[in-house]
Amino acid sequence: MSTINIKRVKTSEIELKDRLVSIQRVAKVTKGGRTFSFSAIVVVGDEHGVVGYGLGKAKEVTEAIAKGIDDAKKNLVKVPIINNTIPHEQIGKFSGGFVFLKPAANGTGVIAGGAMRAVLESAGVHNVLAKSKGSSNPHNVVKATVSALSQMRDAHTVAQQRGVSLGKVFNG
Repeated sequence: MSTINIKRVKTSEIELKDRLVSIQRVAKVTKGGRTFSFSAIVVVGDEHGVVGYGLGKAKEVTEAIAKGIDDAKKNLVKVPIINNTIPHEQIGKFSGGFVFLKPAANGTGVIAGGAMRAVLESAGVHNVLAKSKGSSNPHNVVKATVSALSQMRDAHTVAQQRGVSLGKVFNG
């Protein structure tokens, strides 16, 4: 079983861009009628290997988005990006959502669905092939994608963890 190398990032050092993935109106039925509130899932990233997601809930849309952005800034992870793509194939899982990420050649673009596309573009991945399997719920897809990205390891990290040279990692 592989260890997840989550590298936390401080928000004060970088400039983050936010993307709204999904917003939902939720109704609570009471004796006096329906009370509406909103939940928003937001992805933030610097487009250079740092990404995070957050969930905000409030009575108004703008407040829910603002809360989601604040939550996302608390959950940032560092993603290894090599030549504008990911270092290797990876499967991510969260609850019922499964995602499969595969590196792509330069010029391919981001081949991914809505929620996954927002996470990958916020992370700064420009060429990737991705497939979402299982649940299409944006919450599960976003969390599974961040899980897959956080499990990524580049060749330098692998060489350091094994205590061997970089050439030995590639050539055995």
